[in-house]
Amino acid sequence: MLVLLPPSETKIDGGDGPPLHLDALAHPSLNPLRAELADELVKLAGDVPASRAALGLSVKQDSEISRNAALWSSPTTPALFRYTGVLYDALDVRSLRGAAAARARSRLAVGSALFGLLRADDPVPAYRLSAGSSLPGRGTLASQWKPLLEPVLASIAAGQLVVDLRSGSYAALARIPGAVDVDVLAEHPDGRRTVVSHFNKAHKGALARLLASTRAEPSDAGAVATLARRAGMRVERTGDSLNVIVPA
Repeated sequence: MLVLLPPSETKIDGGDGPPLHLDALAHPSLNPLRAELADELVKLAGDVPASRAALGLSVKQDSEISRNAALWSSPTTPALFRYTGVLYDALDVRSLRGAAAARARSRLAVGSALFGLLRADDPVPAYRLSAGSSLPGRGTLASQWKPLLEPVLASIAAGQLVVDLRSGSYAALARIPGAVDVDVLAEHPDGRRTVVSHFNKAHKGALARLLASTRAEPSDAGAVATLARRAGMRVERTGDSLNVIVPA
């Protein structure tokens, strides 16, 4: 089973790994576009106003541009430790031990606007590039990633179950045939259901932790739903799609 996470806008600084070396990352077929995008971000960082416009940043976020300027020279850390925020707090991968930690490292992956697909241990620097960003002179990131990334994900999905926890903009970078999609819905007292926004990430993080660490090997959406229900989650299934229902 592969559990595919979205990245986060927020990332920790630093790391104790060597500078970015694309050959150290999984899925080398993605390296040509990874290199192009990384080079473009470094070049763009030389024009701060243009960087702000392309990346959707404010003046107070100029440190993100400085990160991009040092993309090839700054230290790296494993992908799962680079990303922060609500989902990654709920996942809390650092607290896993022994066999559960080993399973998490083999099962978890991150969809990235810069790197396409990262496995848990892939060493990456801090950077800023969102799925909705539009770099000067290039098409959308989805138009660039789809031809390369969809065959990689299709090959993975042909051999194992993929649970796709990515948000909409990252899911648009590449579709995955047969993947289990997960949404989080808030149920109001009158029965209405609405899409959960901010806390969506916390519930997906909790589900990711469960799936990453369980000894079970679910093979379809029904088995994933069963695991979640046993853990106390309220889950409804429609085909390959799961809805996690939480109180409003």
